Amino acid sequence: MGFDANRPDLLIGVIGAGAMGRGIAQVAAAGGIRVRLTDAKPGAAQEAVKFIDNMLKRAAEKGSIKPEDAKAAVERIQVIDSPADMKPCHAVIEAIIENPEIKQKLFSEIESIVGDDCIIASNTSSLSVTLLANKLKRPGRFAGFHFFNPVPLMRLVEVIDGVLTEPWVGEALMALGKRMTREPVRVKDAPGFLVNQVGRGYSLEASHLVAEGVASFVEVDRVMRDVGGFRMGPFELMDLTALDVTQPASELLYGQFFHEARYRPSLVMRSRLDAGIFGRKTKRGFYDYSSGEQVVPAEAPAPDARPRSVWVSSAEASGHASLAQLLDKLGAPMESGAKPSADALILVTPLGEDTTTCALEQGLDPKRTVAVDTLFPMVKRRTIMTCPITDPAYRDAAHGLLASDGVPVVATRDSPGLIAQRIIAMIVNIGCSVAQNRTASPADIDKAVTLGLNYPHGPLAFGDRLGPGRILKVLTNMQRIHGDQRYRPTLWLSRRARLGVSLLTPDN
Repeated sequence: MGFDANRPDLLIGVIGAGAMGRGIAQVAAAGGIRVRLTDAKPGAAQEAVKFIDNMLKRAAEKGSIKPEDAKAAVERIQVIDSPADMKPCHAVIEAIIENPEIKQKLFSEIESIVGDDCIIASNTSSLSVTLLANKLKRPGRFAGFHFFNPVPLMRLVEVIDGVLTEPWVGEALMALGKRMTREPVRVKDAPGFLVNQVGRGYSLEASHLVAEGVASFVEVDRVMRDVGGFRMGPFELMDLTALDVTQPASELLYGQFFHEARYRPSLVMRSRLDAGIFGRKTKRGFYDYSSGEQVVPAEAPAPDARPRSVWVSSAEASGHASLAQLLDKLGAPMESGAKPSADALILVTPLGEDTTTCALEQGLDPKRTVAVDTLFPMVKRRTIMTCPITDPAYRDAAHGLLASDGVPVVATRDSPGLIAQRIIAMIVNIGCSVAQNRTASPADIDKAVTLGLNYPHGPLAFGDRLGPGRILKVLTNMQRIHGDQRYRPTLWLSRRARLGVSLLTPDN
């Protein structure tokens, strides 16, 4: 078709001048593209241009853009009265309320105005692109063009092909995204597209952990920051994004996937939503913000206790090796016998199993048994886990020993899989599900997640770093013990783990 993203006279329309619309207009104009901007609310588009002008002036003051380029970018934005003035546009991007009926009505109006070669795109974050296009006479020229907030800072844009989207449209939007200085990824239409699917593994599994009484909000956040390497814990993140946004989106995704167990929301989130506890914007969420700052409970000091002797199970060879090495550095009184002595602290290193299962299946005394997470480096924080009848004295001895070099320890109740194991295994598995369903390429999955969610690694690379076989074992054991289909491994993961290849390996 006639669309050329690099033509010097390229003109795009942006409908909606809120946070997303003005951000799209800003990056388009900064990329040398002329923009026509409109909003149904009187004066909103003019206010948006003033906002963009201020943002670009600040960027120029910081040296990230030349003053003359900032001025030229603002001059490329023209405020228009209505979509009727979009007629000469080469592409029109919608960024209005997430209501399918309102959007469809707008798209039909746009279609009657623009030329045959004009692309019509939606910035929807949660609605089916295929559904939004089904009232159009020419649905083939329609696609999703999903930016992330704040648009000027978030480099990712998802280009979503609906069932009837013609290939040239997605290719054109990929080129347009690059000209707008974004990093585009090509995605097949699916609930949550790509990034929002993978993001559920972080928030939902954390919420299920708390709902099961395994750990507190702050304990989960501490583990995911210090052990998982995330910039923010899942509950800190939900307080920032606001629960009245996160929970409805989670429930919508769950319904769109016909109640796929991996996306099942948590009652913890639903009850807090019903209570009006949304996060920072309500001054109260998983944390207290009444003072204007996040109030984090102080971390209790480690118990002043040590075991007389320590015996480490060798059921998990790699876990035994890494824990024995750490205990040696800590000067622990280690036992080397095939069985623990009558008074020894018993340490197990499960992958996806709970402490109860480890003790019973290995013939160990559950009252003296404590699990340690060795799947992750035990450098910034360590995680231990007891069973329902573990003697508190043995728990405290394990805690005191493992914290004796100043590294903090989180002690949790019993769970199939420790905190970081559960959450990261779910992230990896959902990433593999996206790959299995051909929603995006393996490389684009990792690219999108690192750019769109700021995770330390993409889900597939995360699995590779920890070992696909070990992630498979975590999930298999969790499903076996928990009995929940949430944890069933995807075929993408299980095949590559058994074949001994990277999770980024595409099918031939």
